[in-house]
Amino acid sequence: AIFEPLPLAGAWTTPPLAGFLLPETVARGTAGEGEGVTTTTPMAARSGLPRGIWVLGFVSMLMDVSSEMIHALLPLYLVTVLGASTLTVGFIEGIAEATASITKIFSGALSDWLGRRKLLAALGYGLAAVTKPLFPLAPSIEWLVAARFIDRVGKGIRGAPRDALIADIAPTGLRGASFGLRQSLDTIGAFVGPLVAIGLMWWTADNFVLVFWVAVLPAFLSFGLIAFAVREPDPDPSREPARNPLNTSAMRRLGSVYWRVVAVGIVFTLARFSEAFLILRAQNIGLNAMWVPAVLVLMNIVYALSAYPAGVLSDRINRTGLLALGLVFLAGADLALALLPTLAGLALGVVLWGLHMGLSQGLLSALVADAAPPSLRGTAFGYFNLFTGLALLAASVIAGALWDAYGPAGTFLAGLGFALVALVGLLTVGNGLAEENK
Repeated sequence: AIFEPLPLAGAWTTPPLAGFLLPETVARGTAGEGEGVTTTTPMAARSGLPRGIWVLGFVSMLMDVSSEMIHALLPLYLVTVLGASTLTVGFIEGIAEATASITKIFSGALSDWLGRRKLLAALGYGLAAVTKPLFPLAPSIEWLVAARFIDRVGKGIRGAPRDALIADIAPTGLRGASFGLRQSLDTIGAFVGPLVAIGLMWWTADNFVLVFWVAVLPAFLSFGLIAFAVREPDPDPSREPARNPLNTSAMRRLGSVYWRVVAVGIVFTLARFSEAFLILRAQNIGLNAMWVPAVLVLMNIVYALSAYPAGVLSDRINRTGLLALGLVFLAGADLALALLPTLAGLALGVVLWGLHMGLSQGLLSALVADAAPPSLRGTAFGYFNLFTGLALLAASVIAGALWDAYGPAGTFLAGLGFALVALVGLLTVGNGLAEENK
């Protein structure tokens, strides 16, 4: 057969699509530290990263094109078309991300128990793809909430196994670069999606529903790529598989360094609420509905350009210092968005927000991979995403309530306060963290 869907072991065939995007094969290796994974892919050879890292990056990129085409317009659609309040938007966004994070703990633990990552990751991408048509078909807020909920369940199923798979494939000394590359490709999709949304909104005279329909296509392309072009390394026969990872014994085995990483992730997330509030701020200062997605385009361009260099740099220097710099950028973004209600102030705040994302998201994933035992990586990413997801729920609901009570300036000034508290927390909890991991 030309395609071998979702192989779990044994021989693996590279389909024509994978050969076109990434034209060479990958040698059989073993899961663990990435030592056995080699590649002759020209692009991978130039970067020093295994081919599988690139493929997973393209998978994330395509799904983000789809998701961000919808996400860039959804807050505006809820408020201006369906009449939702800002608090409702914050609640929906918080519940959506918390749902994804709670699901990740179970999918991550299951991937450890099975000793396999790809099947669960592909299942998550597939669920997200089949959910995308619900957005243009939804006749009310309740239907959109259901669509967003199911879509985020798919994200939750795929997230921890995918990150654990990256950690399995990546060589030890290139983990920061590997997560940074995936984050950069993911973020390229995150600015291409809103850019396409802008063009379609202009071409169709603000036809939200048509944009949502177009977003279905890249989601199915993403699923096809992970199903047919990603090869999972064989499990290391010398490594004892995890047994029932969701127990107190496994939590202790994760170690104190890992739980310090979780604490750092929580304080980071409390300081950064959903990007939906950037979209609402753009509308608040008078940006036309057609151009509102440009906010996410700009943020994600900066995010994409900074994430990979930050990941590479973090493999060489103290990661905690880079994370602290990211919080300084977030504080600056909140200050600009609160006190400068102009297009220039909006642009400055969005650029600084993107720099914060580039200097934090990939690095936090690399810290988790550094700290977690190989047999518990899926569980480790699951717990991390669970706690940070609950923190995001709290942050987004608080932001929505503050917006309704005090307006956008009050919301972003509160964000500034949270960022400064998070910076103090990072310097306290994260002191010496990078040295212990290296």
